[in-house]
Amino acid sequence: MPYPTRYRATICTILYKTNWWPLFYTRHMKTPTDKAEYRTLHELGGLECLKATYFRQHFSRHTHEGYTIGVIHEGAQRFLRGHDKYIAPSDSIILVNHDQVHDGHSATASHWSYDACYPTLEQLQQVLGQAGYAWHGSIYFPDPVVYDPELAGVLRHTFIQLYRSDNRLLKETLLYNALLLLIQRHAQPLPSPKEAPEAKQKVERIRAFLTDYSQQSISLEALSEMAEMSAWHLVKQFSHYVGLPPHAYQIQQRLRLAKQYLRQGVPLLDAALAAGFHDQSHMHRYFKRVFGVTPGQFRKGLYNQ
Repeated sequence: MPYPTRYRATICTILYKTNWWPLFYTRHMKTPTDKAEYRTLHELGGLECLKATYFRQHFSRHTHEGYTIGVIHEGAQRFLRGHDKYIAPSDSIILVNHDQVHDGHSATASHWSYDACYPTLEQLQQVLGQAGYAWHGSIYFPDPVVYDPELAGVLRHTFIQLYRSDNRLLKETLLYNALLLLIQRHAQPLPSPKEAPEAKQKVERIRAFLTDYSQQSISLEALSEMAEMSAWHLVKQFSHYVGLPPHAYQIQQRLRLAKQYLRQGVPLLDAALAAGFHDQSHMHRYFKRVFGVTPGQFRKGLYNQ
C-alpha cells in the first residue's frame, strides 16, 4: 500500500533511527537491474566489446576465444583465473589470456561496472607486427589485475569512442595505441610448450574431438574408450589440464558455435538447435551465464553500429 506523501519523511526518519531502514528498503524498493550492451565492431576486425553494470550477474566458469581486457569503473569484481581468485577494484585493469578459464561476480554487496573487449591472438600479433616488434612465442599476460592509472585512462577513453564515434580512423588509432601500450607494459612472451605428458596428450585428443563435434551427443563411456582411460580418470585429467570437466567444455564449444550461427543471421531457435542445445531457452540460459548478455542482445549488437 503506498504511503501518503506527507508521511514519507517522518516514516523514513523513524526507520533510519531504529535501524529498520535496510529491511524496509529491501522489501519496498525495486531491485536494481543489470544493464549490458554487447557490440561486434566489424570495421575493427569483428572485435567484440561489452559495456555493463551488473548487480546480480554471476559468470560461470568459461573461456573466450580472445583475450579479456577490462577496466573497472565502479565497485569491484571478484573472479577466478586459472586456479586462483582475485579482486579487481575500481580503476584497475582485468587481464585474462585467451582460452583461460575464469568466472566473475561482484566483490561487494552492490554492483560493479566495467568496459571490456576481447581481441584475438591474431589481432594482438597484428598490432605488434605493425609496430615492428619481433615477438617470440605467444602473447601472455602474467598478472590478472594490474594498477596502471595512465593505461586505465587510455582504455577508458578508447572504449568511449568505440561506442560513440562513427570515425573509423579515430577508433582504429585509439585501439591500436591502447593495445600496443598494454602489451609493452604488461605482456611477456610465452615460451613454446615442452613435450606434453601422455595424459595431457590424451586429454588434448578428447578436447579436439569435443571442439569439432560439440553439437553431437556423446557419452562419457565413448570418450573414455577414445582416450584409453577410465571415465573417472578422464574427468579428473580433463578438469586438471583444461580447467573444465568434459560436459562443461562441450557447452562452451556449443556456445561458440551458436555465436557463429548468430553472426550468419540464423534465427535464435535454429541457431540453438544447430549448435546442439535442446531448445532456445536452454541456449539462452547458458549464453547469459557465460557472455553476460542474452542471445538476443548479442544479435542486436551485431547490427547496432
